[in-house]
Amino acid sequence: MLIYIGKRLILAIFTLLAILALSYTLLRLAPGDPARSSLFSTDGGAGVVNSEQNSTLGENQSLREELYLDKPVLTGFLLWLEKVVMHGDFGKSAVVDPGRNVMDVIGDKVKVTLLLNILAILLTYLIAVPSGIYSALKVNSWQDKTITLFYFILYSLPGIWVALLLQTLFCEGGKFPVFPLKGLSVADADLKTTWRIMGETLFHCVLPVVCLSYAGLAGLSRFARNGMLEVMHKDYIRTARAKGCSEFEVVYHHGFRNALITLITLFAGLLPSLVAGSVIVEYVFNIPGMGNLSLLALSSRDYPLQMALFAIAGSLTLGGILIADILYGLADPRIKLE
Repeated sequence: MLIYIGKRLILAIFTLLAILALSYTLLRLAPGDPARSSLFSTDGGAGVVNSEQNSTLGENQSLREELYLDKPVLTGFLLWLEKVVMHGDFGKSAVVDPGRNVMDVIGDKVKVTLLLNILAILLTYLIAVPSGIYSALKVNSWQDKTITLFYFILYSLPGIWVALLLQTLFCEGGKFPVFPLKGLSVADADLKTTWRIMGETLFHCVLPVVCLSYAGLAGLSRFARNGMLEVMHKDYIRTARAKGCSEFEVVYHHGFRNALITLITLFAGLLPSLVAGSVIVEYVFNIPGMGNLSLLALSSRDYPLQMALFAIAGSLTLGGILIADILYGLADPRIKLE
């Protein structure tokens, strides 16, 4: 096991280097220049020119030298990589938050995105997996067809339409004004207890989490259903029933564990999705998360911030694949990682 993990980590390092090199090259070749974009920096995405902040970065040429834009692409990438590897320094934001360390900028946003996406993933799994198992046990029945039809109707709904519809119906100013309209901040937080703040924050998260999770119900439920259908006709299932095991034990101890292989495969994509954020949901509900940050970094050509985001996304994707491979062996002892 340890030898396998070591080999995979070495392979992951070289893969990540290739991803970063390709990303840096594409950024440099794409139209636009962060040195020019810095002349029109925004104050947190409000679209207001902030020349005072830009003046702290010095002249345009000094910024180009700081970002290695005056050097060839390969040289610039190697200098950036050396600074990251040797000093753990991803650089300072050039446009989005001028002069501030990019990891600090990301740290402020990733907390919000992690909260929303962890809740969304938990909600999706808690609903989709049991309903998928139920559909498999009631295969081709009216219950199975109803669940499948309902989930695929949800899957077909556009995200921005659902977000705006929920705002119109359930937010302040709507027909049923139950939830806050925008943001996750709690009013008068200094006067409230920690538990009260946590409760109100989770209350603010309800509609964004629904928007993030509803589309994933169809796919995950279908994977769980197909995985269970595949194993429920195996010989060991018939043997377990012949031994007198209860139906619950047959389904969840013998059947579900072997059906986990399909669900574990999906786990590889969970880690990067935790911090990727959703541009649509964050924009509609005015949530300062990673989705808005990624869009702002891309539109403003903030190279240091973009490269840090690429490095985080690549590391989490490769880490998710490695964790999924390890979980294969834990879920099914017949799988030998070596």
